[in-house]
Amino acid sequence: MYANDLFNDKVALITGGRSGIGYGIAKDYIKYGAKVIIASRKEEPLAKAAEELGCAYKACDIRKTDQIEALADFIKAEFGQLDILINNAGGQFPAPAEIISEKGWAAVINNNLNGTFYMAQKMANTFFIPQKSGVIVNIIANMFRGFPGMAHTGAARAGVENLTKTLAQEWAEYNIRVNAIAPGVIESSGLDTYPDAIKSFFEDVKKNNLMGRFGTVEDVANVVLFYSCPLSAYISGTTLYVDGMDHLAGNGMKLYKTLKAMMYG
Repeated sequence: MYANDLFNDKVALITGGRSGIGYGIAKDYIKYGAKVIIASRKEEPLAKAAEELGCAYKACDIRKTDQIEALADFIKAEFGQLDILINNAGGQFPAPAEIISEKGWAAVINNNLNGTFYMAQKMANTFFIPQKSGVIVNIIANMFRGFPGMAHTGAARAGVENLTKTLAQEWAEYNIRVNAIAPGVIESSGLDTYPDAIKSFFEDVKKNNLMGRFGTVEDVANVVLFYSCPLSAYISGTTLYVDGMDHLAGNGMKLYKTLKAMMYG
């Protein structure tokens, strides 16, 4: 669909790039000519992923601003520029709101919301604002009608969606475009981390999806490429749902009810 040299002169950073959606995004950028850096917290699996992809890497916990600063310094030393930031790193766990601990709530908010802001701010100040150009794509989640069973990540991702709109407006004067992608259930390695009851829930979601399938990593990566190439040059501050219409027609309470059944029978 795209020319092989589409991103030949671009440098792209993908957080959470060692597996799943982030890995697939990195693979596509490399395919279309970009120089790529992947980042995540755990160095050993990150290094393995970077070797497979043939790209640069730097371990970074997006909750820690000193590590983000070290990442920016690494990119400046190795590449001298950054053109694209994909804020894909994040984490959450399914739980009804009444049992989410203070520590659990803070961890998800700090990772998914604060970490996204810290990363965007640092890369903008270091690269995009001085260059007067840049693209940021924030990977969020389907929380269009709330997120029963994941109140913490729903709140954090909604915050990122609003942040996307705000940064798009504030940074338009620097020719920085900021958009968000809200995936539904995506068939990736991340699904393997859930217990059997949640996996059964996912299968029910798949069966009832109006398009009759889960999303793929490639479905998300295709939109990331679009948002970061000249075809979307007049688009900023938007969110695109990549979920087979689950944000419109899915049963938003199904996860919550599954969790309650697991807890109380």
